[in-house]
Amino acid sequence: MKTFNVPVIYRSPLISAIKNRRKLEDRMKKDFTPTALNFGPIKILLARHFGFCYGVENAIEIAFKTVDENPGKRIFLLSEMIHNPHVNNDLLDRGVQFIMDTAGNQLIPWDTLQTDDIVIIPAFGTTLETAQQLSSLGIEPLQYNTTCPFVERVWNKAEQIGKKNYTVVVHGKPKHEETRATFSHSQAGTPTVVVKDIQEAALLAEFINGKRNPDEFYQVFKGQYSEGFNAATDLQRVGVVNQTTMLATETQAIADYIRQVMIDTFALTPATVGERFADTRDTLCYATNDNQTAVTGMLQEPADLAIVVGGYNSSNTSHLVELCEEKLPTYFISSPEHMLSAKAIQHWDFHHKKQISSNQFLPEKEQVTILLTSGASCPDALVEGVIRRLLSFYQLEHKADEMATIE
Repeated sequence: MKTFNVPVIYRSPLISAIKNRRKLEDRMKKDFTPTALNFGPIKILLARHFGFCYGVENAIEIAFKTVDENPGKRIFLLSEMIHNPHVNNDLLDRGVQFIMDTAGNQLIPWDTLQTDDIVIIPAFGTTLETAQQLSSLGIEPLQYNTTCPFVERVWNKAEQIGKKNYTVVVHGKPKHEETRATFSHSQAGTPTVVVKDIQEAALLAEFINGKRNPDEFYQVFKGQYSEGFNAATDLQRVGVVNQTTMLATETQAIADYIRQVMIDTFALTPATVGERFADTRDTLCYATNDNQTAVTGMLQEPADLAIVVGGYNSSNTSHLVELCEEKLPTYFISSPEHMLSAKAIQHWDFHHKKQISSNQFLPEKEQVTILLTSGASCPDALVEGVIRRLLSFYQLEHKADEMATIE
């Protein structure tokens, strides 16, 4: 796979050494057991896969290269480059300005942009409407495009099944930048509706099988369907695609569920199911799959708690937290500094969207075992920082240097 020129501040000698060793031992990525870092009184089980993915590194390289090569020019990002505050703040410090926030609210008016301004499209991609807006201002929308190729793959899949007269069902978070972009591209070619979870998929099923009046659809899915959507006719043939960072098991469950609804409603057989349900296979990206499978793998090991590192508005990171919460006390942090001491930690409750504090997060025992992972937009340097912070509570920080050399 291609390597990228990512600023050294995001790299970690320790994590690179660990990842390189695991890669040599498991070139086919079949082993999802964690890497055990045994420091005596503290043992860290590091997920097999975590951290920057292809799309994130590609976006970071393009963004920083654009800044370096265009001194004196005004440079804008449509919204956050990726969902990591450290990377976004570094870009802000370099003079980059954000046109919109992550919810799509305008921060900089369109009419203040000039034809010689540079506008970077973030890794999530953008809507056709925004691209058209840039073009109308004389700004080439795709000149500085960091859209993840795995996101574009979803757009292509939606376009393919749309041309075969299937309605597209997008499993995603309706307000997320990527889902808004996918919805825009999909609805340009075919009726499209967004479902955020299995519960909304069940509601959609009631309109497919006729248990609910089609007229109710427009209130139930308000703001989540394409213009001109006809609930009475547009749910006869469907296919499921997704926001690439959703929980893989839920996406599969939604696809399987809707497929079965089509079979039951239209009396289909395995040979004829394609008449009503498009075979989209899985449109999650490789990193989302690998990172979630790695968390499932490390949860097989006995441990006292889990720490997940990443941006608090990162979808893929929040799903890693969800997986860990099913088994262990889990602390979602964006920086090592949130671990105030061996007893106190400030962490994010993503269910209620607020930061909370917990005491006695490290149990007092002979050896504390911690599961550690991070999201696809989290620099490895932060993961090393978390390891060093944990070791400092036991006066063992020097062990990190030793391990980087040995590995």
